[in-house]
Amino acid sequence: MPNLNKLLSTIACCAVLATTASADFARVEMGAGAWMQSPKGYVILSDGSGALNLDGKYVSNETAATDMYIWALIKHPLPIIPNLRLEYVTVTDEGETSGKVNGISIPGSAYTTLDSKQFDIVPYYNILDNTFWTTIDLGLDVKVIQTDSDVGAINTGIPITSFSGYSSSDTTVVPLLYVRTRVEVPFTGIGFEADAKAITDGTNTMYDVRAKVDYTFDFIPVIQPAIELGYRVQQLTVDDGDNQVDLNYAGVYAGLMLRF
Repeated sequence: MPNLNKLLSTIACCAVLATTASADFARVEMGAGAWMQSPKGYVILSDGSGALNLDGKYVSNETAATDMYIWALIKHPLPIIPNLRLEYVTVTDEGETSGKVNGISIPGSAYTTLDSKQFDIVPYYNILDNTFWTTIDLGLDVKVIQTDSDVGAINTGIPITSFSGYSSSDTTVVPLLYVRTRVEVPFTGIGFEADAKAITDGTNTMYDVRAKVDYTFDFIPVIQPAIELGYRVQQLTVDDGDNQVDLNYAGVYAGLMLRF
């Protein structure tokens, strides 16, 4: 029995040392690319609040757009302090607005553009950290959305029925739950990853979901370049009677990555 205990202790110590030696104590990843998204949906507001200051309806023209995204991931060895993921993406849409904007009636409908800048600050913890090539992260996403809207002018030739146009900017902060899962195929450089940010109360819902495959080149030992290809969907649904929002942005994205 003493020899067995000694053997088990030796094996345990070796396992701990091996894990410590191979643990991913600190890591930095970053990426940038383009999201080819197709928007659709509408916004109905009757209280005049929000970016459009609208008492009427906005309907997307469902015109495809290519938007830029950037992200960075910072992992450290301190277990109490959360790791950090930072993201930025632009989302553009165009459509038609009818009703009243800023208290002024629109004759017919006015061409409208929406330019949204989204900043995601995601503190998270590793539940699994490349354990059997599997990673699971849980955290909280603080999504800061800055929307610039521009409702075009309409000149009917009669001043009393013309619309001079309207521009405004609106900033919203939304907290979302964050979960990420990653599985790497051993010895291939291929990884499969999916993450989701979401919040709902049963009626009002917002989510931002991605799924991707990436390939890491290992010919450079310290800084490893990689490529990623995936699909992303953002959905915002609000229904509180007079005010309704149903906006969806979805499409393929592709980009370059660096791993340190």
